[in-house]
Amino acid sequence: MVALAVVLRLIAGVGFVNYDTLYALAWGGQLAHGHTPAYEVPIAPTPHPLLELLGLILSPLGPGATRDVTVALAFGALALCAWVIHRLGASWFSRAAGAIAALLFLTRVPVLSYGVRAYVDIPYVLLVLAALLVESEARRRGPTAAGVRRTGGARVLALLALAGLLRPEAWAFTALYWCYEMGLCPRRLLPPGSPPARSRGEVARLTALAASAPVVWLASDLLVTGNPLWSLKNTRHTASELGRVTGIANVPEYVPRRIGEILQAPVLLAAALGGALSLLWLRGRALLGACAGAIAVLVLAAFATAGLPINTRYAFLAAAVLCVFAGAGVAGWANLPRGDRRRTWWLGAAALALIALLAYAPSQYRSAHRELSKLARQQSIEGDLLALVHDGAIALRCGPVGVPNHAPIPLLALYLKTSPARIVSAQVGHIEKGLYVEPASREVERDYVLDPRDPHVPVGVPPGFHERATSRSWLVFERCGQPPPVRVG
Repeated sequence: MVALAVVLRLIAGVGFVNYDTLYALAWGGQLAHGHTPAYEVPIAPTPHPLLELLGLILSPLGPGATRDVTVALAFGALALCAWVIHRLGASWFSRAAGAIAALLFLTRVPVLSYGVRAYVDIPYVLLVLAALLVESEARRRGPTAAGVRRTGGARVLALLALAGLLRPEAWAFTALYWCYEMGLCPRRLLPPGSPPARSRGEVARLTALAASAPVVWLASDLLVTGNPLWSLKNTRHTASELGRVTGIANVPEYVPRRIGEILQAPVLLAAALGGALSLLWLRGRALLGACAGAIAVLVLAAFATAGLPINTRYAFLAAAVLCVFAGAGVAGWANLPRGDRRRTWWLGAAALALIALLAYAPSQYRSAHRELSKLARQQSIEGDLLALVHDGAIALRCGPVGVPNHAPIPLLALYLKTSPARIVSAQVGHIEKGLYVEPASREVERDYVLDPRDPHVPVGVPPGFHERATSRSWLVFERCGQPPPVRVG
């Protein structure tokens, strides 16, 4: 997996830490210094307790090493996702199906885009898929020799608990799986011989595992903000402020659209073929994956109904399961007996699906190249900004640091080892003294933003600030004296 992660890094040619993850690392740094994380900064992302723990652990290494380790972990998560998807495909169908599924997932442009920027969604998908793999292999092995205990339970819940500290959607999977382990599901949904009878101790341990993630998350919000539902409230508020698509009325249109944005038409075609034929002719192999995919879509819809945005990256889990079925669409025919007429029909349909995938590959390559080139430009701009920090041109000696939009805030907070509240976006606030960092060109202003679709207010250098330093991408202005008194009347 390390080799695959290195290969992915070399192929991508770019790797840095995105806005949301940078905030978590900066908040973890605040915790390491005994300070309360600044959750209430305007346009701050949703807190992720596991990422903040990572920031806390890595903080003694310094900002640069913290970012480097985080990027390395991000590429490791991408590689492990491919491995787990391959294992799922091999477990449900065949090694060929698993290999095709892993390749399809890794070559999706949104997956690459978010993966190389260390978004939380890739490790989240990894943990949920790993839990699904553990459960799948436990079912394949069947009951133990004593005939009373499957091997999945606690390990599945432990993986889902970690996932639940990255994204709250995992809580829904945890609740459903806990009900299954407690025997609360309809009997017809259970495989033979399971779930086993549980002792009181086992029930207590499984229940504690199931409850751990929401308890830790709610307690974290309570301790930091005084409101255990802060994350939900803040995510809703930010989604509304940025005009994100939410609500049950948008689910029928936007959930399929988001999945389609990830997979594109040829993969969707192969997944539909694999799903339909495997459920028809290989039902025992396909049922668990089909249930997992359906639940992933339902959970995405439920959270959208609760006011959370329907973002493309939130559909990665459903897309990963569909990649496995796309692999089955191309290679699942090998599971049927030789001489079976159904095998011939499936093989013919698989050939058409494979031709469509190969025909679309050049377009997919061009899209990936454009996206990675755009990200390389952002990384270059970010590198120019950090060079000014390393040279001492950007510092807190005179007061807060003003920036033209929200994008640089967590990066500067991490490297200046300060609260994000001391980095002020001119979109929502102003400074009277300190430093102000201005893009050196319209191209930098255009390219270094959170999202081109976000609301944007034209801003400029505050009055009284004088140029102090310049670089290829940034201009630094400073005002260290006291602001003039405000005349009243």
